[in-house]
Parts: sequence; C-alpha cells; structure tokens
Amino acid sequence: MNVAVRSFAKINLGLYIGSRRADGFHDLRTVYQTIALHDVIRVSVDESLDKRAGGRVEIVCKCDDPRVPLDSRNTCYRIAKLVMEAFGAVGKVTIEIEKKLPVQGGMGAASSNAVATMFAMERALSRRGRKRSRNHVAGRSLSQAESLRIAAQIGSDLPLFVVAGTVLGVGRGEEVYPLADLSPAPLVVVTPEVGVSTPQAFADWDRLMSKAGRAKASAAQLTHPGASDRLFEVGCVLSAWLRGSSHDGAPAKGGGRAGSLSDLVRAGIENDFERVVFSQFPELRDMKRALERAGSRYASLSGSGSTLYGLFGSAAEAAKAAQGLRQQGLKAIATRTLTRREYWGKLIAATH
Repeated sequence: MNVAVRSFAKINLGLYIGSRRADGFHDLRTVYQTIALHDVIRVSVDESLDKRAGGRVEIVCKCDDPRVPLDSRNTCYRIAKLVMEAFGAVGKVTIEIEKKLPVQGGMGAASSNAVATMFAMERALSRRGRKRSRNHVAGRSLSQAESLRIAAQIGSDLPLFVVAGTVLGVGRGEEVYPLADLSPAPLVVVTPEVGVSTPQAFADWDRLMSKAGRAKASAAQLTHPGASDRLFEVGCVLSAWLRGSSHDGAPAKGGGRAGSLSDLVRAGIENDFERVVFSQFPELRDMKRALERAGSRYASLSGSGSTLYGLFGSAAEAAKAAQGLRQQGLKAIATRTLTRREYWGKLIAATH
C-alpha cells in the first residue's frame, strides 16, 4: 500500500522565549500558522514481508537532498518506528521525501515531514488491516490524543501539524491549542541559502540574557524585564487579542473575536530570535528590510530562521513583491496562509 501526503510548512506569528527549564528546554509563547508551501512524503508498507520479518521493523528513508539524513537522525525514520509499534505491525516501511522546503529554515519542514509520515502510515496500515481483517490491526486508526503523544516524543513543534491552521503554542512549543482560524492572508516567503541551527540560536539567546542580567545587576536597576516577565507580558497581549480587544483594552474592530491577523500584528508581535540570529547573519536582517521596502505590512523571521516572510494586503501585491525580490537575487515565492479545513482537505496528495 502506497500513500502520498503533502507536508505543509508553518510560520511563527511572534515567538517569545522564556527561561531555560530544568529539562534543558525553554518556555515559549508563539502563534503557529500553517501555509500552503509543502514537501511531499510517499510511504509504502510492504505487507509481503510480514511473515518473514521475524517481528522486525525495517525503515528505509530516501531523499535526493544530501542535507537530509537518512538514518535514525531523520524525524520520519524515528516516527515510523513509533507508529509501527502503535499498530503492532512488522515489516518494511519505505519513506520517500520529495524536498521543496528549506532545511534548517525555520518552517518546521522536518517536523512536518514526520507528521505527514505518521498520517500516511496510519492510512496505509488501516487500509491493510481492513483488507486482511487480521488481529487487532483491522480497522485501526490513531486518535488525535495518540497522534499528539507520538508527535511530542519526536520534537517540540511536531504537534502543531497534528492540529494545523492557527495554533497557540506554549510550554516548549509542544503544548498546542487550536485557535479560531485567521482569514487566509497572502505572504511572500524568502528562503536564504544559509541554514540556522536552532540549538545554537537558543545558546546564543542564553548568552544574551546572561549578559543582560549581569548588566542589570551591576546597574542595580529593574528597568529590563526578565525572560519570565516577558512571557507574562506577551500572555497579556495574546489574551487581549483572543478576547477580541487590543492590548490597551479598547474593543477590537469587528467585535468580540480575534479574527484578524492585522489585529495580532498591531498588538506588537515580535520574534525574539531576531535579536541573536541577525547579529550572526546580518544578511538576514537585510532581507527583512527588503521585504519591508517591497511593501509588506509585517515582516519577520520564522522560528529561528533562516526563512523570512512578509504579509501583504493582496495576492497581487505579494506576487509583485516576490518578482521584485527575485530580480534582486533573492529566492522569494508568493503563497498564502492555510486554514485548518484547507490543510486537512489538501493533505492527501495521491494514493494507490
């Protein structure tokens, strides 16, 4: 049974970093938003190997992009083993990754690839079970709670792709809550050649906060809020937005719901990673300014980067901006945000 699934990307609408936790991770606050750009994941489960597999699971990953690891470091490889365990299945799983999204780009590509693999395997194994009507696998499917649990075992931003659309992320990012979908918005995505290491970006952030803390202590001032204070502040902003009010308490335009991306932008959302990533890669700061000059209403790094995006007022404006940026030598593409309903409606690319 072969199944092909679209593996959609995400952007972060603001990302705030809190204190380093005892488990080594950081508390985060972010709004995830799925977008229409995607990889394609093709999964085949070879049931003919069941009888001679001897209770073993064999995972084979294939990808033409040399930057993508094909062994147990690959998120698709790791999640495949967990899904096979959940279904009590044995045999050979082959995963083909058609790569279009950037590696280390801040768009959640590796995480999305893994979740797409999980969905494709679920579809293949469920069909196999119904066809063969054998033991507990027959008709089996994963509940959303199971899918979220499996996803969270692999990485912090995998669960967002189980929910999709507009999603609030807290904890280390793995604790996700579906928000009312924002109206589809056009945007331009710029994907630089440089890749940004997320662990390194967090390490740079910790050094920056440590330096700021020492400066604050030596000056005996309380003018700069700490990491936890900042998360409280952004929590207030997000709460006001979710209630349909601006951050100063005034009613939001359109009534009592957080229905507008523009409202969120006006609330003053930021991505903390820009404070450390731009100093390491000043060309990324220049690309953000290029997006702003091209007419974006809001431009930001996505995740830890290196991808940047700019929001535009119309699809025509986004297309024109992308063309102009490409003429400047930048790899830019016009796309749009993807609602939860659209995500699930477009997930299956092809099956046979």
